[in-house]
Amino acid sequence: MSYKIPMGPYHPALEEPYKLDMICDGETVCDAKLHIGFNFRGIEHLAETRNYVQVIALMERVCGICSFIHTLTLCQAMEKLTGQTPPPRAQYIRTIMCELERLHSHVLWAGIASKLMGFKTMFMTCFEIREKVMDVLQAISGNRVNYSMNRIGGVNRDIEDPPAVLAMVEALEKEMADKIIPIFTTSATARSRCAGIGVLSHEKAVSCGVVGPNARASGVAQDLRRAAPYAAYKEMEFAVQAQQEGDVRARLLVRALEIMESCKILRQAIAKLPPGEIHTGDPKLVFTPGTATSRVEAPRGEVMYSVTWKENSRNPARVHVRTPTYVNMPAVRWMVLGARLADTPLIQASIDPCYSCTDR
Repeated sequence: MSYKIPMGPYHPALEEPYKLDMICDGETVCDAKLHIGFNFRGIEHLAETRNYVQVIALMERVCGICSFIHTLTLCQAMEKLTGQTPPPRAQYIRTIMCELERLHSHVLWAGIASKLMGFKTMFMTCFEIREKVMDVLQAISGNRVNYSMNRIGGVNRDIEDPPAVLAMVEALEKEMADKIIPIFTTSATARSRCAGIGVLSHEKAVSCGVVGPNARASGVAQDLRRAAPYAAYKEMEFAVQAQQEGDVRARLLVRALEIMESCKILRQAIAKLPPGEIHTGDPKLVFTPGTATSRVEAPRGEVMYSVTWKENSRNPARVHVRTPTYVNMPAVRWMVLGARLADTPLIQASIDPCYSCTDR
């Protein structure tokens, strides 16, 4: 006899509110239905009541972990409408902040995944390293989150001491290479809890439109940093990490390997940081009426902003955000089919969901 087990909207296995209704036959999940929209923050509507300076501060608060990515994507769209081109040094600083934020997100996710596996020692190790990433972010911006770095035409803060930041990054890379990567790639605990669990095939990943590490773990080797470079990524050497298995372990490995690629990009960007200005100054910005879009590769996958401006307006007419969790979430239904009920918390966490981004 089948029965329905609800997980959420408030549940110890969920970091944020959503609901997964699972139809089970014994301990096996036969079907699942996803429910979102338990919160409504109204950020897109609020953006229509803010001028171009205020809207940057607002959109930085779509997500605490990806706050820099959101303002970068927004500013790139508004730069298209105003004809502003950030100077090279600003583009490099943007790249450095993007990769530090990716490190922060991936290490945070690794800690949460470890906790759901029952791997408490690894959870504490990840969060210790996460603190060191946030120390680097604070050294650059003065803040651990919500960095207030981006502006139209560049960035607000310079990197005053690149060698010191490089030393911190190299120490961070050594800790990750010595601790996180070996444990996640060789640990019997990680393998037994993750291998063959929550499989999303390549075909299903394509049909669901999955993005980011979740897509790359299913063999879809696309990364906007390579496919449509922005900031200074065109000048960076790095590999797009992909796995073919499509299970929780593959998603874990992709993120672990991306941590090392982020460290490689950071070393290059800091070493080649060009001299010069960090923004275009403070000219009176004139917005061309119309719509501009911008896409970047956030830690969870592609973020897209669409910004519409009307003639003689101080505020945007529309700011629309498409976040990676919004397109990754439906795939959870296919991941849990045939899984054991006890594995579903880890499976849903393996997409690295962010519901503050989704319920905006």
